[in-house]
Amino acid sequence: MTFRRFGFTALCTALLLTPLTAQAHFQLAYTPVVNHEKAANVPVKLVFWHPFENGHVMDMGEPQKVYAVHRGKEIDLKSSLKPITFNGASNKAAAYDITLPVKRSGDYVLVVEPAPYYEESEDIYIQQITKSYINKNEMPTDWMEPQGLATEILPLNRPTNIIAGSTFTGRVLSAGKPVAGAEIEIEYMAAEPDMAENKPQEPTASPMPGGAVVAISDDNGYFSFGIPKAGFWGFAALGVGPSKKHEGKELSQDAVIWIRAFDMN
Repeated sequence: MTFRRFGFTALCTALLLTPLTAQAHFQLAYTPVVNHEKAANVPVKLVFWHPFENGHVMDMGEPQKVYAVHRGKEIDLKSSLKPITFNGASNKAAAYDITLPVKRSGDYVLVVEPAPYYEESEDIYIQQITKSYINKNEMPTDWMEPQGLATEILPLNRPTNIIAGSTFTGRVLSAGKPVAGAEIEIEYMAAEPDMAENKPQEPTASPMPGGAVVAISDDNGYFSFGIPKAGFWGFAALGVGPSKKHEGKELSQDAVIWIRAFDMN
């Protein structure tokens, strides 16, 4: 399992890539189409998984909060939660479907605050507060704004149309303040979920040798990463949230963001 470090000292002011142990936990808030032209009820899958390895799936408890932010207002999505079983390549686990009503033009920032997950192998709890993005009619309204979460990654590039081969930059925040020396795991969604079958599709890439790819935020909380391939990319800043304990055990409160990259035609 991924090795997690808390209170990591800032050792650099720019991007640092370091191989760590494979099998990175990542909370997904996934829908295959992120740019829409027409109003739609958009299906979204919430899965706690190892998507780069197409590996082990973890059981999700009912999320504490699930909502979207559109034009600065919250759309509560918890009433749309539907329990499902996600059939990973090696095991099955509890997951959820939700439906996001996309009506007006602009950004929809999807926020998932999951219940803490107990990772027995590390004897800690993990809570990955996750953001992903959907847009209607190419109108920017919300993607560049922090959402006031306990911890989050603020994108500095529009997250629904990153150019493959370009650079993505984010800023790690905890209680609204930048986090220096944050350890950010970087994950490619090599096997995207099949929305109808609740299972992974065929992988389109293999995990990197040497383990997870990691960036370290600079003194002002910024990090950058060159996006080498089209598809969905996730970034998880480990243990940066203000909450450090849950039910008497250590809590890794992580900030997760998902972006979508495209090849240029």
